[in-house]
Amino acid sequence: MEPAAADPAPTRARPRAGEIVGMVVVGALLVGAIAAGFATLYRVFWGPEAFVERYVSLIAEGRAADALTVPGVAVDSTVLEGAGVAPTVSDALLRSSALAADVDDVEVIGSEMVDGVVSVTISYRAGGQDGRSTFRVEQSGWSGLVPAWRFETTPLAVVDVVVRGSMRFAVNGFELDKRQVSPDGVDAEPLEPVSMLVFTPGSYAVSVDTAAAESAPVAALAEDPLSEVDIAVQAQPTEEFTGIVSEQVHDFLDQCTTQGVLKPTGCPFGYETFERVVSTPEWSIVTQPTIAVVPDGAYWAIAPAGGIAHIEMDVQSIYDGSYLHISQDVTFTLDGAIDILADGSAAISIGSPDL
Repeated sequence: MEPAAADPAPTRARPRAGEIVGMVVVGALLVGAIAAGFATLYRVFWGPEAFVERYVSLIAEGRAADALTVPGVAVDSTVLEGAGVAPTVSDALLRSSALAADVDDVEVIGSEMVDGVVSVTISYRAGGQDGRSTFRVEQSGWSGLVPAWRFETTPLAVVDVVVRGSMRFAVNGFELDKRQVSPDGVDAEPLEPVSMLVFTPGSYAVSVDTAAAESAPVAALAEDPLSEVDIAVQAQPTEEFTGIVSEQVHDFLDQCTTQGVLKPTGCPFGYETFERVVSTPEWSIVTQPTIAVVPDGAYWAIAPAGGIAHIEMDVQSIYDGSYLHISQDVTFTLDGAIDILADGSAAISIGSPDL
């Protein structure tokens, strides 16, 4: 008997061309998805845009101390001087109590790398204003498998504040005295601006609220790193302060009436006569002037105001020797200057425009 023929070896099916194309497409899609996922993770967590967004979130949350620890934020006087900022600039506003913490709607709207420096531009809303800032960021090494970043240019800016009418003011509710933040200390000139470092982005509102002066907030937006933002505030005298000045002026005029002479020394009223005075002149105030305190340079002035004094006296004619009693109202006008002294008290100087 002949041996049975061996079964032929099984043949391996060759993949059809369509299947190959499908696998290639799936592989490409998978690689693309991985790449897209990595790009998203890079953008959200590891890239320069994410670095800037984390810094801005600290500002938005009022975390000034944490923001200062972000690489490249804090700088020394050498860096400031090299950027044209006076090394004596104050850092008093680099604190949470001076932050408005109202930065929201933050969005990265662009980034561009040139010579290893990435310029990241964001838009946002702060202090009721729309803002846009561009930050320069560079890689500072690696943190494990992901890049580490730092600000190539500090995101700090400078506000130059001029307050007329008060040495004391507040920034975003944080109270300051110009003599505390000026490099001249107690010798600070009232009208000289004081320069202070601030975070960008940020809204900074300067106001005055003291017993003598007050003002509505004047706000400015700090958008550009190392830029200078000017804020000027004109304070107005409070009703309380005007009342005190008015009382002192009226007391001064009452003191003038105690001088039994025709022209009381240093006073805004007097009387002239060619007759011989035979009794001591007696003065009184019929109508006190209505005092208005107005801004004048660094501090205040008393606006010209009219009043009426009254004189009583006896005179003798130099022609015929007859006697005559004088009883006459005398109109006058006064003004004055008001300076605020170092201890906070007011020094009032009364002028006499009519004399």
